[in-house]
Amino acid sequence: MSVFVNVCMVVLGYFSIVFAPWYLLPIAWIFTGTALTGFFVIGHDCGHRSFAKRRWVNDLVGHIFMMPLIYPFHSWRILHNQHHAYTNKMDVDNAWQPFRPEVFGRFNTFLRVAYEQMRGRLWWLASTIHWAGLHFNLAQFEPKDHKKVKLSIAVVVGFAAIVFPWLLINFGIWGFVKFWLLPWLVYHFWMSTFTLVHHTAPHIAFSEPEDWDAAKAQLAGTVHCEYPAWVEFLCHHINVHIPHHISTAIPSYNLRLAHNSLKQHWGEYLTETTFSWALMQEIVTECHLYDARGGYLSFQDFYRGK
Repeated sequence: MSVFVNVCMVVLGYFSIVFAPWYLLPIAWIFTGTALTGFFVIGHDCGHRSFAKRRWVNDLVGHIFMMPLIYPFHSWRILHNQHHAYTNKMDVDNAWQPFRPEVFGRFNTFLRVAYEQMRGRLWWLASTIHWAGLHFNLAQFEPKDHKKVKLSIAVVVGFAAIVFPWLLINFGIWGFVKFWLLPWLVYHFWMSTFTLVHHTAPHIAFSEPEDWDAAKAQLAGTVHCEYPAWVEFLCHHINVHIPHHISTAIPSYNLRLAHNSLKQHWGEYLTETTFSWALMQEIVTECHLYDARGGYLSFQDFYRGK
């Protein structure tokens, strides 16, 4: 049912892009990009083997639904499982971990500016850097995984090699931007936002490896955030995030049921919030660097020598 509804929503989104007058195109892009984020969530469940009981079904569906996003399925699956295994563990967690002040201090000017933007006003582009920098690089993977990673890369390269020239030939550069690039950027807006909000709040700790506790990290180191109902619907409630870290075997359609159970038994440890621009303003102005002894440090405080 998730697949059926999601495909219908993406088709509806592309119909709206085709037929909408120019002044309604931004709404069509936002809707379509958000529906495509639902494609990623289906692939996400497949990567955790919670979509189907058979592994080959998970792999097939995962490749199909991540393909239009040019996201190599096995590359993402392997790296993402590392994040789940070491959530909020300094120097080990590979998803949106803030840099230490001393590491940032050694950056050259270009890297400093780039990191400041990705943790600041351009946070919504940060997942494109993560996508391009890690998921196509075989050096990020153990040799035993290279065959699967190469397969997933070949799938998305093949998709791009067919669809991109077809769009350019038939609709020109504007058609490529209109039908693929802008919905894809909306998808990455949500990808960046979800990931950042899932694990960032001034009171949420990243721990030194010797102090890290897996149970505490999964329960108290992640954030439950409520988004507008239409976003939750199109993205399969993936922002009910705490139970997903307790057990990746829970499929997206059972996350709310699991969250209600967690609230009853472990409510004092949970962090819950509601998406707003005030929330994003707090995160992108305060939560930049992290010192395991002193917590988060903003760029402004870093330059002031605090």
